[in-house]
Amino acid sequence: MVQRLAVTVGTIGRFHSFDLAAQLQRRGLLAAVYTGLPRRNFRGVAVDPARIRSFPWLQTPIALAQRYRLMPRFLYPTLSWWAHQSLDRHMARTLPDCHVLVALSSDGLVAGRAAQARNIAWVCDRGSTHIVFQDRLLREEYARLGLPFAGVDPRLMEKEQAEYAEADAITVPSGFVADSFARMGVPRDKVHRLAYGVDLAAFRPGAARDPGFRVLFAGALSARKGLPYLLQGFARAAIPGARLLLAGPAAPETEAILARFPAAGVGRLGALPRASLAEEMARASVFVLPSVEEGLALVQAQAMACGCPVIATPNTGAADLFDDGREGFIVPLRDVDAIAERLARLAGDAALRTAMGAAALGRVQALGGWDGYGGAAIDLYASLARARGHAVETG
Repeated sequence: MVQRLAVTVGTIGRFHSFDLAAQLQRRGLLAAVYTGLPRRNFRGVAVDPARIRSFPWLQTPIALAQRYRLMPRFLYPTLSWWAHQSLDRHMARTLPDCHVLVALSSDGLVAGRAAQARNIAWVCDRGSTHIVFQDRLLREEYARLGLPFAGVDPRLMEKEQAEYAEADAITVPSGFVADSFARMGVPRDKVHRLAYGVDLAAFRPGAARDPGFRVLFAGALSARKGLPYLLQGFARAAIPGARLLLAGPAAPETEAILARFPAAGVGRLGALPRASLAEEMARASVFVLPSVEEGLALVQAQAMACGCPVIATPNTGAADLFDDGREGFIVPLRDVDAIAERLARLAGDAALRTAMGAAALGRVQALGGWDGYGGAAIDLYASLARARGHAVETG
């Protein structure tokens, strides 16, 4: 008998998982979505509250303690480990009847094994590069800068590698991430690329851009996000009257980086709510994200949806979103001179900024927002369910 595909989603927080859950819900395919955050965090989200299974007992107090610096930093790795473990075990105990479990990496080893024992397909959803590759790259970066870095928790690395090996499939958001898995020996046919979407209603062009040259960065003010290279590139470009605005939370190394790489015209906006971030993107002349390691930074597509050209490194997944020289520029990793040159070129050519902004908007609209992501994901889930002998439909 043909059944309607039923998918369960699991995530320690929110991330892109709730955009996926909303896509599944809209098509009548969502069995449940698990989260380590309380239900109140999801008011206004396009997911039926009855489908949200909150398990906030560890993750929520940890998040609050981090935000308000209520505990020593050395406690967080162990507490975070147990938050992932407790959610994973809770999902395993209470997993509803479904055909596919999609669990964010680090959250699904116990639940995934329980799912497979019930002939449910298990997808490990990884938002960043292979965890061992990530650890090596970040260790290298922090060492280059002479900054302390504890590394990725070895328990999480061991757990995720088991997830990669045992899951029916691994989903990743970009070619850069897929390549990291191939470099670490994971078969390419097990890794499926699903590029994230963007909320085209929330992110859109504004009435007018600021008359001056306004450079925007959004993300944690960290070495991982390439903040040192942005500061140096902006200073080296020496654009008269230009402003560099940094939107995002501080990292442990933020103040050290800002002191080491001073630049005139830099302002900090702090962590912004989504509506305020969209306003800043609509006002900006260019969005810059020179990250060292990402999966597929959502802020790039959000800026493009606001008609803003983007400068980014290949390590942001930029090549999955736009072409170098058309909707923006893809610059080599850690290349300060390249950032400076592209900024100066855009500052001196208003017509180029306008053309690239229009091309960026057209490109992201053609990608289909989250609908395109949802459709591709559902096609994959249906094929995995059928491979396990389930007769399912999605229409």
